[in-house]
Amino acid sequence: MPQGRQGFWAGTRGFVTRHRRRLVLGVGAIVALPYALMLLYLLPFVHPVSTLMLADLALLRGYDRRWVDFENISPELVKAVMMSEDGQFCMHGGVDWSQMRGVVEDALAGEQTRGASTIPMQTAKNLFLWNSRSFVRKGLEVPLAMSADFVWSKRRLMEIYLNIAEWGPGIYGIEAASRYHFKIPASKISRKQAALLAVSLPNPAIRIASKPGRGMRRLAAVIEHRARASGDYIKCLYD
Repeated sequence: MPQGRQGFWAGTRGFVTRHRRRLVLGVGAIVALPYALMLLYLLPFVHPVSTLMLADLALLRGYDRRWVDFENISPELVKAVMMSEDGQFCMHGGVDWSQMRGVVEDALAGEQTRGASTIPMQTAKNLFLWNSRSFVRKGLEVPLAMSADFVWSKRRLMEIYLNIAEWGPGIYGIEAASRYHFKIPASKISRKQAALLAVSLPNPAIRIASKPGRGMRRLAAVIEHRARASGDYIKCLYD
């Protein structure tokens, strides 16, 4: 190999060697950051923001979010969201493994996968990750969800989720959502309004809680019935 080429490759290897440690440390810091933030978010006066909220700020769009403590959120809303999004919230440790196995089996069989995201998983995604349907994101989401469920109480986890969930373009959190859609504070949400807000969560741009179509009203009626019979399912939040 000519001397000049040898020198080029030697210089390249030297550059990679010198910067490899910095690269490893940088990647490690990025991976560790969410877990450090979880400890910070233990503090009740810290009000986390989601990656979507940060994106809105970066794009100069702004957003409406008014933090509200768990005690000031209507129990009707809490029950409706839980029975719509994650009925086993009080029973699992962040991941509903029976649902997850079903998704993996469907994917391996080439079938369309159904949703299996728990409230801790959705909270972890909203706080630390990005929106996409990919196994990479899901692989990052699972340990984050399990850690969040371990570090935070169920009440704190639900409080954070309800304060960062998106309920319309630039509308984040249940206080802003209830005022935007129904002109009332989150503490005053009725059972019917709660069901409409809950079923709008998967796609608030299309499912508008204050302007429900026939199909959305039918789905909300199902959630309203489940919420009315939630009983033991919500004990971890109100005992």
